[in-house]
Amino acid sequence: MSSLPVSAVLPELLAALRDAPQVLLAAPTGAGKSTWLPLQLLQQVSGRILLLEPRRLAARNVAQRLAEQLGEAPGQTVGYRMRAESRSGPSTRLEVITEGILTRMLQQDPMLEGVSLVILDEFHERSLQADLALALLLDVQQGLREDLKILLMSATLDNARLQALLPDAPSVRSEGRSFPVERRYASLSTSQRFEEAVARQVSELLRDEPGSLLLFLPGVGEIQRVQTQLAPLVASDVDLCPLYGALPLAEQRKAILPAPVGRRKVVLATNIAETSLTIEGIRLVVDSALERTALFDTRTGLTRLQTQRVSQASMIQRAGRAGRLAPGICLHLIPKEQAERAAAHSDAEILQSDLSSLWLDLLQWGCHDAAQLTWLDKPPAASLAQAQRLLSQLGATTDAGQLTAKGRRMAAFGSEPRLAAMLVEAGNDADSAATAAMLAAILEEPPRGSLDLRDALHRPQPHWQKRAKQLQQRLRLTGGAIDAALAAPLLASAFPDRIARRRGMEGRYQLANGMGAMLDREEALIRYEWLLAPALLQGSAQPDARILQALPLTIETLIAERPQLVGQRVEVEWHDERGTLSAWRREQIGELVLKSQPLSKPDEAVLHPAMLRWIRSKGLSVLNWTPAAEQLRVRLVCAAQWLPEQAWPAASEADLLATLEKWLLPMMSGVRDAKGLKQIDCVNALLQLLTWSQRQQLDTVLPTHYTVPTGSRLPIRYDEEKPPALAVRLQEMFGEAQNPCVAEGRIPLVLELLSPAQRPLQITRDLAGFWQGAWREVQKEMKGRYPKHLWPNDPASALPTRRTKKYSAPS
Repeated sequence: MSSLPVSAVLPELLAALRDAPQVLLAAPTGAGKSTWLPLQLLQQVSGRILLLEPRRLAARNVAQRLAEQLGEAPGQTVGYRMRAESRSGPSTRLEVITEGILTRMLQQDPMLEGVSLVILDEFHERSLQADLALALLLDVQQGLREDLKILLMSATLDNARLQALLPDAPSVRSEGRSFPVERRYASLSTSQRFEEAVARQVSELLRDEPGSLLLFLPGVGEIQRVQTQLAPLVASDVDLCPLYGALPLAEQRKAILPAPVGRRKVVLATNIAETSLTIEGIRLVVDSALERTALFDTRTGLTRLQTQRVSQASMIQRAGRAGRLAPGICLHLIPKEQAERAAAHSDAEILQSDLSSLWLDLLQWGCHDAAQLTWLDKPPAASLAQAQRLLSQLGATTDAGQLTAKGRRMAAFGSEPRLAAMLVEAGNDADSAATAAMLAAILEEPPRGSLDLRDALHRPQPHWQKRAKQLQQRLRLTGGAIDAALAAPLLASAFPDRIARRRGMEGRYQLANGMGAMLDREEALIRYEWLLAPALLQGSAQPDARILQALPLTIETLIAERPQLVGQRVEVEWHDERGTLSAWRREQIGELVLKSQPLSKPDEAVLHPAMLRWIRSKGLSVLNWTPAAEQLRVRLVCAAQWLPEQAWPAASEADLLATLEKWLLPMMSGVRDAKGLKQIDCVNALLQLLTWSQRQQLDTVLPTHYTVPTGSRLPIRYDEEKPPALAVRLQEMFGEAQNPCVAEGRIPLVLELLSPAQRPLQITRDLAGFWQGAWREVQKEMKGRYPKHLWPNDPASALPTRRTKKYSAPS
């Protein structure tokens, strides 16, 4: 039995796997759950084991460690498979896989023939692919493979939520290594730049303590800046080793392997080093307590990077890296009280990511409703709606949301949907296939430095060439030459919304989707009027997205090759000085206008949709929106709130703008200008939303007026945020014992009781209580102020009146 801590719970874990379809294993960093346990499980199962790692670097490293323990190279008993790289063979029984590989395997073989166990490692990271993998695996267990086992592993599992999702799953907990880690906290100096302050903290710890150090930073930019600041502060025996996903493999290995004898190392890493990855010789950890997270904006369809505090789970993971080999120290660069207030776990990727790939996978799985699967966090409805729009735009789905033939081909690639659409668009031409494959490889792992895609096409890197060859094989079109002239039409098939036109000379562009984009002024690309910018990043401070990769366009050539990009629309414009509308026929690529021609007398069939678009851009106020129309609208909103069991039409301003075709368009016959729009009776227009019986019912349950005891018919004021109100002279409510109500008695009116001079005396929603209580004080004051009027002792049974004593019957 191994001395690794996880070995102590191996019998319990094996028993749990025999008895339950899903098992949870919580094992701290260094327990051996990734680099020892899978080999023990391999001896106990007859079939294959799949081990899912969330990061490629970690997957390769874990596979290497497991294979070394068997005295083999990866590709024999232990193998690995990831995008653009595979080391597996016919004898492989334990396969370490990553990213969407498991999803691809499930799509091709839902039974997972020959697989006995699937392990989802570092599940606390809650990657999008891990959440999808769990949902699909649970579906397979329920419908196809009762014998398939699932093991969820992490140092910091969110056990409460997982056990709520999987109530029958046993939970096994392993102890970590016995080496203690002293956790310290420090605030960064506010008088120094971030990189200077971090470098100073690191150099002081290195000066005071022996051993190599692992520094966690939020991103590559910070790594490079801190490395520059740190270089002159450390001793000559210290090697500075950056570590992030885009580094060449040789430099990654240098950071992972032990420092040479007599030397120390400082590994400057992103959170790629937080889990699974064993970095040899580390005794000290400095944690910036920051991470960079990608957040997808469903409104713009763009991703922005946000630097934020890490969760407590991440701090625990980072600290654990210091105690692998000996007692260690972790310095968190955050005050202790702030660390204790941090979120327990990071948000799941599924809650803040582009879900177009996930939705394409679900459609291929045969699932048209995400609620049919079991999720730890349900995919957000807004993100799914945005994904559905994109897939429709790319031609992957029909109007009914079903996969098209093109969509099925896209799904089979396993690439991001836009890149898959571009690969399918290459058709059967070998040169197009070669060019599309290289563009996809470049965009999957963009170069650092030049933003001009032509540079990457002319000087392709070896890893792009390897990936492009793999994609060409999937297209079954090998050979062919990369042709830069084909790049623009291919990219336009995948990114039509990211065609950009220059506005001004300061590197600012407008995208076809209406958003803004920008280049730095020193970029050579700003001399081009037209660009296609497939890689964009939405900044947190700038309204315009930053262009990360772009290709110059000759727009006439692109239109000749992709005429379907150009659409014709009729738009209307309001001229304030003339008070008139004018109509224009425009040729456009999205929101980018190519040509514009005035129309003197366009057909109503063309003009009216354009007028509706104009109304949507300006709001309902451009119509003859009278108080009566507003009250009708508000009554409909209130009816939906107060009488939800009845199917009232949605009537918020946003809803009405979205449904103009239903209620306003039928009233627009003969309307050709703004003057005609102002003549439309909006009350009659809104009534188009109601059936005849609904109109009758609305007037009954939410009447416009209330008849008070004197017979006066007074208006009720409805409000979306407040209860309905009735302003009435107090004396006209004599004889009314109970507070009047609307909405079938559910909503009492707010009575604004007025003096004979129409000044407010009292506001109440409980008339009976007012008569029995506050009335005495009001009566006393009113008798002195209005002696000619009646102020009875029992107003609930007195006769109502509009008049003074002279004209009123005695009470």
